[in-house]
Amino acid sequence: MWRAANRLPCDGVNRVCGDLPISAQFGNIGAGVEGGLPYQQWVRDRIRQKGPADDPYTRCIAPGGPRMHMLPTMKKWVQSPDLLIILDEYNASHRQIFLDGRPLPADPAPTWNGYATGHWEGDTLVVESSGYRDDQWLDAAGSAITSTARVTERMRRVNFGTLLIDLSVDDPKAYTRPWSVTLRQDVVVDTEMVEAICAENEKDVPHLNAAPRQAR
Repeated sequence: MWRAANRLPCDGVNRVCGDLPISAQFGNIGAGVEGGLPYQQWVRDRIRQKGPADDPYTRCIAPGGPRMHMLPTMKKWVQSPDLLIILDEYNASHRQIFLDGRPLPADPAPTWNGYATGHWEGDTLVVESSGYRDDQWLDAAGSAITSTARVTERMRRVNFGTLLIDLSVDDPKAYTRPWSVTLRQDVVVDTEMVEAICAENEKDVPHLNAAPRQAR
């Protein structure tokens, strides 16, 4: 199983002690990108106007697609020659990646996880996906992904304990140019998945709605 690496320290500032571990990219997928992500103006406006209570993830809706890699929950990868399924503890959800050589559909129905196909280039699994929804967030800041997005993930296991995912997003509706980041995952051994059903005990949104909105 795998979980997001580069986790923020539990110091009451970067992360509240007792919360699930998250990385800086959970809050801003473009953390470390010089100059920040190349947002279209409407995305910049949305980031200024929206807050944590508007995040689909906060509202217990599927985060979708590449955002799955940044969640603090555990992920189990189940692979056959023709299919890779990523199981996520969050809402007992899954993502499927077809490895049987099929092309991406020309006009896929928009879904939270998109439609993904993959192929091997040496020891790197190259996954291409499209067919995302227009109302998704890539991170807690509100970075967008839309129905025009073409996402490429180059996944390689550099050693036993480390998985690197080079993520490239080409989405002209949301960004002025394509951009890329690298996500890192740490292996987790000798454990099992547990259910993390968000809506079962969700208490965040009322408090987030009541909190004063900070200027951005």
